[in-house]
Amino acid sequence: MNMLSLSASSRLQWRTNMNLGKLGLLSLLLVSGFFSGCGGSGSGSKVKPNPEPPPSTGGGNFVYRGEKPASTEDITKFQNELWVNIAREDRCGGCHQTQAPTFARGDDINLAYAAVIDGGLVSLADPAASRLVIKVAGGHNCWTSDPVACGDIVTGWINKWAGPRETTANDVILKAPDDKEIANSKSFPVDSADFKATVHPLLLQYCAGCHSESAATRQQPYFASEDVDVAYQAAKSKIRLDNPAQSRLVQRLRADAHNCWSDCGPNSDAMQTAIQAFADGLATVEVDPELVISKAVGLGDAFVLSSGGRIDTDIIAKYEFKTGKNTIAFDTSGIEPAADLNLIGNVGWSSAWGIKLADAGRAQATVSGSRKFYDLLRGSGEYSIETWVIPDNLDQGANDENPARIVSYSGSTDERNFTLGQYDYNYVVLNRSDKSDANGLEVLATNDNDERAQASLQHVVATFDPVRGRRIYVNGEFTGDTDPLAEAVLKDWDNGYALVVGNEVSGNRPWTGSVRFLAIHKRAMSAGDIKTNFDVGVGARYLLLFNVSELIDQPACFHNDPTDSPDRGDIGDCFVVFEVQQIDDYGYQFAAPFFTVLGDGGLTTPVPLKGIRIGVNGTEAVAGQVFANLDTQLSSDAAVGGRQQLSPLGTVVEAKSGPEDDVFFLTFDQIGDKHYTRVAAVVPPPAEPADIPNQPTLGLRDFAEINASLAQMSGISAVNPQVSATYEKVKQQLPTLTNLDGFLAAQQMGITQLTVAYCNALVGSSGSTANPARTAMFPGFDFAAAATVAFDSDTKRAQIIEPLLSRLHANEVADGSNPHSKLSQQADPAELRLELNQLIDNMTSCGSGCAADRTLTTVKATCAATLGSAVMLLQ
Repeated sequence: MNMLSLSASSRLQWRTNMNLGKLGLLSLLLVSGFFSGCGGSGSGSKVKPNPEPPPSTGGGNFVYRGEKPASTEDITKFQNELWVNIAREDRCGGCHQTQAPTFARGDDINLAYAAVIDGGLVSLADPAASRLVIKVAGGHNCWTSDPVACGDIVTGWINKWAGPRETTANDVILKAPDDKEIANSKSFPVDSADFKATVHPLLLQYCAGCHSESAATRQQPYFASEDVDVAYQAAKSKIRLDNPAQSRLVQRLRADAHNCWSDCGPNSDAMQTAIQAFADGLATVEVDPELVISKAVGLGDAFVLSSGGRIDTDIIAKYEFKTGKNTIAFDTSGIEPAADLNLIGNVGWSSAWGIKLADAGRAQATVSGSRKFYDLLRGSGEYSIETWVIPDNLDQGANDENPARIVSYSGSTDERNFTLGQYDYNYVVLNRSDKSDANGLEVLATNDNDERAQASLQHVVATFDPVRGRRIYVNGEFTGDTDPLAEAVLKDWDNGYALVVGNEVSGNRPWTGSVRFLAIHKRAMSAGDIKTNFDVGVGARYLLLFNVSELIDQPACFHNDPTDSPDRGDIGDCFVVFEVQQIDDYGYQFAAPFFTVLGDGGLTTPVPLKGIRIGVNGTEAVAGQVFANLDTQLSSDAAVGGRQQLSPLGTVVEAKSGPEDDVFFLTFDQIGDKHYTRVAAVVPPPAEPADIPNQPTLGLRDFAEINASLAQMSGISAVNPQVSATYEKVKQQLPTLTNLDGFLAAQQMGITQLTVAYCNALVGSSGSTANPARTAMFPGFDFAAAATVAFDSDTKRAQIIEPLLSRLHANEVADGSNPHSKLSQQADPAELRLELNQLIDNMTSCGSGCAADRTLTTVKATCAATLGSAVMLLQ
């Protein structure tokens, strides 16, 4: 049998038959260059026989079956962390068991190790730069639909072999990017009128069924909103003014056949025509020829700084959300089975690496893929849920026992293994253990007063271990909240549950926001490890090199092109470098600029440098120019390690066309002998103050002030168990703002409940011993008397009413001799006495038929009506 005549699938079947003993011939494989494929005809390469490869299971239980064990500790690590994952037949083992380089061979692990090391296939110092990673990430034999995910998985395996590594800006050997000139460009106008006349009608007619906030199956972005300004802001990132044909709105129809309304070809042409009309109506922004400008550069020309330094030793699921398209977010932990997340409903991709969840959308793994959480976490007895999230708002979840689900491993709304959720300003963790119910209750929640959850990018980690129980960390800090079910163990977990992000598996406990990163660890991370991962950050970081060689014009800034290319001449070596990170779909962070010379020489004389500004797509950014006041000198003497730090500051610059298309440049007020005279902007006069209606002179007490006031007036401590329990229940219902216009009837009900709790604690119940606070407030009143006797005179009634009014009022109304003895805006006590006496009349109108405890009830009612009145609430 001639292997050169077989297809790849035929060769695989032939090899399998050989392993099963159905063929007794030795395989002949073409030995070609690295990763050149499994063979081919007409190559002229010498064919030589190889030993039959060892049998492969092809599954997650693949093991080394060679006769020769690893001869060193490093070879053992290579075997356990990398080889066992890549040597399977459905991965690299399908070819590279026998085809050079034979790094997947199964007969001798030492020779497989030698093939990797001697062939330079792996960089232990920078795993992401390994040839193995680059080849797989480029699409070579990737076993998922996304080559980037394959590359990340292999990077993770190499990282585990290499041990903790970190790539910083100082580790990167910089190389000069190709020069780019800054072209004139077009920018989106502030006003949406042109968009309304060209693109919006088409979107409104054909896309509003999904991409509108009023759609039955609404899905972000809302570029088909009836509100043209909302639609315009959402559509900007989907439109290419410089190349309308490459606009995402066009490509979704033309390339993806996404919801075409008739024929995708003409439909995409119509969309392109509308965008072209919009672009044609915009004036071209010409680059000011007087500006002192660097060469231009884009993120595609940048050096990527790996997010090294993370503590990922015990990760069993990892989601970086890099794919950016289609409906699967890949688990790149490399731990089988892969718990890939299927995007269901309104889930969109963020170009800054992440997913955005809205309108009950969710990302959910299969039950089979989630099985590893059951197996591995029950085995370890502990775990961590690590996330980078951006909550859309702080009004999510029903209550702390029923939060909006950020990450959940569960089977329904009331059965789970674990959940990390959000309720308003709180983060909440539920965990199933020997001390909880099937729903993971009692919850661990962050303290209400701390308001830990915020609508901004946050690093949120939940851990569990059998000693301390659950702990919550926000932005690298332990929140201090202690688990009410500490010293519990994982018990009664269900292996039929699924991992879900942004909702419950039933789809009716939605969380809205963005998830930038998610990892599940099979141990409780230490506080130090969590702080380390927080400091590393999230997402890709880049080094952008801006060529300023022509502006400085010193010999050190140029060297001859070794290729003697006639169209290049001397190559620039002087650069101003920024560390850049895309923080979301709307902006980039520029930070820590430095100057460097890539060649061997240095500057012969100092170079003045003043006023750096960042430009995007032909224009200087309107905001964020924190380096405009820079005033220094470039000098080789000031450089440390070949790099002169220019500023420790950072800033955010608006994204224009997105990370694939935005082109950046720098302008200078002065660099060397090049100057730009910048005309100071004219500061507009302040606007006339708005003529607003008269505002109330009174305000409300907020929830804390109400509680403190009731405690002071009643003499009952706020930590009294009866009172504090009620306060915790109604606190969210009480006013949070002092604005009088915002008062609601529901807030008065909360005030009433809290006041009744204080008055109950003050007055007590039948048969109870009178507490000191009651005796001090109502001395001489007979609480044991029947209601018809206890309140049968004005004197007896005054024993209840007057002490309450004295606590309520700052000063009593004068009798005329001292008209200044009362506050001018307080309620008239005479009217209050009348109201309270009428209340007592009503309460005691039952006469001899009154219940035995009617006296106590009447005092409590009078107390609550007084202390919980508007007199207390207003300030």
